[in-house]
Amino acid sequence: MATSTITQQERTPKEESWFQRWLTKEGSAYAFLSGYALMFIIFIVVPVLVAFFLSFTFFDTIQPPSFIGLKNYIALLTQDDIFMRYVLPNTIKFAVLVGPGGYVLAFLLAWMLAQLPKGPRTVMALILYSPSMTTGVAMAVVWKTLFSGDQNGYLNSFLLGLNVIQEPVQWLQSPEYLMTIMIVVTLWSSMGVGFLAMLAGILEINPELYEVGSLDGISNRFQEIIHITIPSMKPQMLFGAVMAIVGTFQAGAIGVTLSGGNPTPQYAGQLIVNHIEDYGFLRYEMGYAAAVSVVLLLMVLFFSRVANRLFVSND
Repeated sequence: MATSTITQQERTPKEESWFQRWLTKEGSAYAFLSGYALMFIIFIVVPVLVAFFLSFTFFDTIQPPSFIGLKNYIALLTQDDIFMRYVLPNTIKFAVLVGPGGYVLAFLLAWMLAQLPKGPRTVMALILYSPSMTTGVAMAVVWKTLFSGDQNGYLNSFLLGLNVIQEPVQWLQSPEYLMTIMIVVTLWSSMGVGFLAMLAGILEINPELYEVGSLDGISNRFQEIIHITIPSMKPQMLFGAVMAIVGTFQAGAIGVTLSGGNPTPQYAGQLIVNHIEDYGFLRYEMGYAAAVSVVLLLMVLFFSRVANRLFVSND
């Protein structure tokens, strides 16, 4: 009995000293991370879990949620004609054109800026990055003025002056043109943090790699990009791809801001985010809106996994 008591007393200082060593070495790092972890749990993890739970319920924000199983998902795939005929095809078309298009454009612009001296490169990077910081109000002022449907709109005025059109065109109210304008506006404002990450990645590449590549037979810039630049900046390429995917699928305010209402004219610019807002904040069918948001989350996760497989080495 006495022996066990002594052994326990001898172990306590060792345990305390180990904990103190860990606290001294890593405690400050975990303390700094705790704020981010807390915010991440509160504003990301908890809302996702709540949305997943609500997607299996009928919830109108007045009565308590009532469990209905998979009825929301079944209705979404079999009964929601707007979603299957307009929202899903619009979202896929928008994502296919804007996601890869903006991603390739960001890389090419970052590569071209990397060839400039530091001063002009900084100015040009700021100019290209600034549209991504514009608010919906600024976007509406710039682009709604350009595509205004009366004869005072810049595009209408220009085309009328050239006799290309005989009367003003309602660009933002026409289902024929709205999606194209949304894609143009989104590409214009797509040079965000992904673009800056790519620029930083290109600038961090050791110039000696290009010298070694020239000795190995690389004879032009295209071969340098394929065999040296892209393989040397895979983390930045992955980050840019993920940011492009998330930004593309969460885009929804563009069509509503340009056309002036939700839903957009004849659902021509209606995306999944707009569908969620329609059912969640206009019709107050929160359970159904949560089901649509879960589908959107799964789409983002799928394409993020594809990007991860492309740019993460298995070595």
